[in-house]
Amino acid sequence: MNVLLRILLLYAMLASHAPLESAASPKVGTPAPNFSVQTLDGRTLNLTSLRGKVILLHFWATWCPPCREEFPLLEQFYMQHRQNGLEIISVSMEDPGDLDKVRTFARGYTFPVALVGAADVAGYGRIWRLPLSYVIDRDGVLRKTDWSGDEPINAHSLETYVLPWLKPALQAEIQPH
Repeated sequence: MNVLLRILLLYAMLASHAPLESAASPKVGTPAPNFSVQTLDGRTLNLTSLRGKVILLHFWATWCPPCREEFPLLEQFYMQHRQNGLEIISVSMEDPGDLDKVRTFARGYTFPVALVGAADVAGYGRIWRLPLSYVIDRDGVLRKTDWSGDEPINAHSLETYVLPWLKPALQAEIQPH
């Protein structure tokens, strides 16, 4: 199936899942909309259960080349900072029929992965471009929204948009006791 057809199918699928009133993306500085995902390994994660962690909520698909390119960098960043309270929640926008493909791709990564069909993310509006990420601070406040292909995830953007929210934990680690 060609890429344009996949994009059109994804758009149609997402349009049917998101009510009209949630079409707008949430705003920086406001409380993050609740989300709930069932990960590929069967865990249920949501905003409440992750309170106190810095969350990078990341939407992607296996057929999206920039999405695939970001995964190794996300894994490296996660491995460096998960002990400081970082949680990456990666939501594949593929349908349940592609579960095996998503599992195969995600096998090499340690952060949680879920399918959009096993997630409630309606408060984040229509996900119409990929990759797309949101940063949520330890208190559940949105700190970066609409982080997409125009400004890809790279070492600099992770340091700019995620690392500052991890710093209180990092500073506590280096304080003499």
